[in-house]
Amino acid sequence: MLRSLYSGISGLRSHQTMLDVTGNNIANVNTIGFKSSSTQFQDTLSQMQKGASGPQAEVGGTNPAQVGLGVQVAGIATNFTQGSAQATGKPTDMMISGDGFFTVKVGNETLYTRAGSFSPDPQGRLVTPDGAILQGWPAVNGVVNSGGAIGDLSLPLKAVSPSAQTTTATVTGNLPDDAADGTALTRDIKIYDASGNASNLTLTFTKDAAPAQSWTVTDEAGATVASLPFASGALTTPPGPINIGGVDVNMDSLTGYAGITSVSIADQDGRAAGTLDTFTLSKDGTLIGTFSNGDTEPIGRIALANFINPGGLEKAGSSEYRATVNSGTAALGSAGSDGLGQLTAGSLEMSNVDLSQEFTNLIVAQRGFQANARIITTSDEVLQELTSLKR
Repeated sequence: MLRSLYSGISGLRSHQTMLDVTGNNIANVNTIGFKSSSTQFQDTLSQMQKGASGPQAEVGGTNPAQVGLGVQVAGIATNFTQGSAQATGKPTDMMISGDGFFTVKVGNETLYTRAGSFSPDPQGRLVTPDGAILQGWPAVNGVVNSGGAIGDLSLPLKAVSPSAQTTTATVTGNLPDDAADGTALTRDIKIYDASGNASNLTLTFTKDAAPAQSWTVTDEAGATVASLPFASGALTTPPGPINIGGVDVNMDSLTGYAGITSVSIADQDGRAAGTLDTFTLSKDGTLIGTFSNGDTEPIGRIALANFINPGGLEKAGSSEYRATVNSGTAALGSAGSDGLGQLTAGSLEMSNVDLSQEFTNLIVAQRGFQANARIITTSDEVLQELTSLKR
């Protein structure tokens, strides 16, 4: 049989594979985190007609004469270039800007993906649409150990931020030097005990009789706790922290200029217990919980994986990849370190399929298929002529 017939058949098979790959790329043009593939061809073994010969004294050398036996698919390469960003506004949607993969677990198998569409399941675990659980380093008492073993990342929906007892408070502002003798200014602020019970810390500032440029501070029971002497608007003797009902109150930043009344108890360091309201994602992948009492603390950190040869990963379906012997083992780390990209919340990475390139590849594959079909047709006509010689 003619070698060209089998060469044409190999061309049909190879270009059919190219059509399959191109069709799959176009089908996934809107798939989150999808990476397009390209087909690479190579020729097959060639049949030797005449070997090469070296030059002689009177005769020059000759080149080998070989007839090719067709084409085959050398490989199908995955293009891991960055896809464009699509803003969703959903806090559990995440996008990697740069290199790296999310690490997820399905049963006992660890897989990797660029698709960051996560949502909490009934247990608070962050999962992909097909149920794969996002992996990372859960925080213990607000501390993340990124050097430890990774595990399931979850949002502690029933987490409680403990209360904190008020130990310090700060008084700021200005006491008016031109106030009438006996003027009383009462200021209070909510403070908390160790159990989170709230009470008021009340202070009264009373202007002393002239010619003294001073104010007397009394507590809620009327007991004098401090005297504040001023000269040219500044405290002549800052009292330092004053313990009032177990709270160290600092008044050293007070001023005593005329015409301004702005004295207030500015802040205190206590709080009531609180529950988790929401969370935010930092660029290094740390999930920071915000509680109803205003407290914030880390609740976990997302683990990203990188590979020496990402092209060696095996597609496992559901926009996920499986490590192989040629991809190398996964190197885990935090976003923004060790060559890993940064994370962006509220966005998703779109497919990196270039439709213009894919339709061009579609035309090239179609024409290649047609040309190889012509080879088969022509070879068939030659064989028909041969069989017609004996009639």
